[in-house]
This record gives sequence, C-alpha cells and structure tokens, in this order.
Amino acid sequence: MNKIFSILLFFISFSGFSQTTKPKFEGQATTSTEKVDTRNHAIIPQWRGRQTLGNITFDNDFDGARLNGITQNNDTLYTAIIAAENYPINPSPWYAFKVTSKTPQTIWVHLTYLNAKHRYFPKISRDGKTWQVVDSTDCILVKDPEAKNRSFQENALSESAFVRIKVDTKTTWIAAQELMTSTIVKDWSKEILKNKFVSSEIIGKSPQNRSLECLRIGEDKSDSKIMIVIGRLHPPEVTGQFALQAFVESLCMDSETAKKFRKEYTVYVIPMMNPDGVDYGHWRHNTGGIDLNRDWADFNQPETQIVRDFLRKKLDGTQNKLYFGIDFHSTWDDIFYTNITEKPTNMDGLIKRWFEALEQAIPDYKVNARGSNPASGVISKAFFNKEFNAEALVYEVGDNTSRDFTILKSKAGAEKLMVLSLDYLK
Repeated sequence: MNKIFSILLFFISFSGFSQTTKPKFEGQATTSTEKVDTRNHAIIPQWRGRQTLGNITFDNDFDGARLNGITQNNDTLYTAIIAAENYPINPSPWYAFKVTSKTPQTIWVHLTYLNAKHRYFPKISRDGKTWQVVDSTDCILVKDPEAKNRSFQENALSESAFVRIKVDTKTTWIAAQELMTSTIVKDWSKEILKNKFVSSEIIGKSPQNRSLECLRIGEDKSDSKIMIVIGRLHPPEVTGQFALQAFVESLCMDSETAKKFRKEYTVYVIPMMNPDGVDYGHWRHNTGGIDLNRDWADFNQPETQIVRDFLRKKLDGTQNKLYFGIDFHSTWDDIFYTNITEKPTNMDGLIKRWFEALEQAIPDYKVNARGSNPASGVISKAFFNKEFNAEALVYEVGDNTSRDFTILKSKAGAEKLMVLSLDYLK
C-alpha cells in the first residue's frame, strides 16, 4: 500500500494540486449559441462486457455504463480509460461501471480520459439505486496548477482522479452521477400517473426504438393554454433530471393553487428526450452523434423532430397558445438562460416576475441568469419563443449543487409559476 501512496503523491506533486476558491460562474462565453451541422455524425460504440484482472472484475454491461478500457498497474492499482462517443464534444466525461472481487480488499482506480479532463466527483452505490458521494479521503484529484488562473470551467476540472474502493463479492457501482436511466425515469413516470389528472402517450420512438413518453398534466380538455417541460437532452445531466422531477411533482400537489392551475392550464412533460444516449452512457450526444440542444433550427434528429411535430399539431391552426417552455439541464453551477425578446410574448414578463418571486421565496437566494437573442439561437428556448411566442428558458443546475437545495428551488419555482400564471388570468 505504501507503494500506491508513493505513486499518488508523485502525481499530486507533479500537478501542483492546491485548494482554491472557484470564480463566479457567468455562463456561456457568448450571448448566442453558434449553429452547427446537426446531420448524423458517426459514433464509436463502446465494448460491453466484463473484464477480470486477477481477483477483480470490472463490468460495463448495463444501461448507463461507460468504461472504455481497464488495465492493471499492480495488485491494488487499476487504470480506467474513459472516452466519448465521438468528437468534438462538450467536456462532460461520464463514467459508470461495476466492480467485484473474489476476496474483500481495497483498490485504487485511476480515472483517465481521452481528450478530456475529470469533471464529476465519484458517486458510489451497493445496489445501483441508493447513492452516496465518495468520501473526500477516498478521492484524490490531480489538478492543473494553471487552472486557478483560468475560467470557471477550467478551474472546476482536474487532470484525472484516483478513487479508493472497498470491494468484495457483492457488486459496487461507481459513477459520475447517480444512475438515472430511461427505465428509472419510466418508473418515476408511473408514480406521477397515479394522479387522476395525469395521462401519458408515446409521441415517438428514438433511433434505437426507445419510447419518448409525454405526460399530460391538467383538467382542461381544450388544451387552450399550454406549457411544456422537457429534459435530459444531455445524458450526464442528472442534477437537471432531479430538478425536473421535483418541479413536475409540485405541479401535481393537492394544494388549492395547484388544483386551480390544472383547471386552467395543460402542462406537457417529456422527461427523457435522449433515452438512447442515456442508456448507452454517452457524454453528450444521441446515437446520431449530435448534441440535441443544437438541433432546434434544422431539426435533423428524430428526437427534436418528434417534439416539434407534437407542438405544431397542438398549436398550429388553433386558438391554443404555448405560454411557457422550460428545458432542464446541468452545468458547472446554477444558472438560467433566457431569451432577450423585442416583442411581447403570450405571457409577457412572466420570467422576470418569476425570478423576483423565487428570490422572495428562498432566503438569501439570488437568481443567476443570462439572456441571449432567440433570433440567432438553435436551442430549445429559442424555438419555443420564435415559433410559438412563448416565455421560455433553460433551467441549469450545478453538477455539485446540493440535492436538497435543487429540490427546494424547483418546488418553489413550480409553486410560483402556478401563482403567477393564475394572476395573469385576473
């Protein structure tokens, strides 16, 4: 074991590891998102299976897994190789794998990445359902000594990481974030469907024949006043999934406000926009090799086409209106991306009032928001605004934002949205 610590100390010394205060997150570097070619881009499927090295077996044969290679350095040190589905790609290096051992022992796994750096602090589970953050004493980050002088994102990244794992004959899961596969999200949907005012339909299929489920929340059969909630365009963005689920659960509350809201408004929820990418363990893209949140202008990918066609069917040629659209994501830290519009929307000023209400509802909370012009945009909020004149935003949750605070803010957001939407009708 002393030999292992000597190796780790060498890497730490070489990297110039130090604790620094992170700079404030200011969002994307530009005020508009560049248009890219969203026609299919080939991906490299990862090999799935088990690999045994001595007493230790590594397994990536499950939904959400990502482990592209494993090598053994010595009796207690292993190197994991993590690679993306294709390049270029956003630096969201997802990993997830299982480990078992013929005999109880402690091992170190060195998490390394091809064309990327370490981003997500490891989570650990013994059943694949209940997760904990790995203890800080069991994870050593190899930092770039220059990162503290760079951007928020660069400062948040490490060159690689060493994680210490106690293993035995029972499976241990290690992942970048909690596993939230398409099956797990479907199970959550089943719970929401126990409410009599919620129904479900399959609005299309992914390229790998997974269902895009759409939940309908509301008692107004006319669909005259519509809102839309979408999420999981990007597979690793699990904190955004937590926020979406808390938001939707609050729309289903038994409060008087929620009951009145559901009589007036219909909310459509597509909680899993990229089930193929999620289950394949992708860093960012769908199985067409494309970032789905850059395809809301050209609509080259089936997943965005399905949502576009669904909304057009509900709205085009009718008196129905889309009042609000929200797209849940994860990023380096909490932020909202909004539209800077030049003409009134169907519920003009809603988001501004919503931000003010959020700050009043949560003690010591200050909204972090950044706007961009939807005219040049290719992401969901731009599409909702340009085509349907809706108030729309992207709701981003930090990778490491407290799960409790994520739920608190999302529930408060849903409650304030309902109050403000009902006030609009007065």
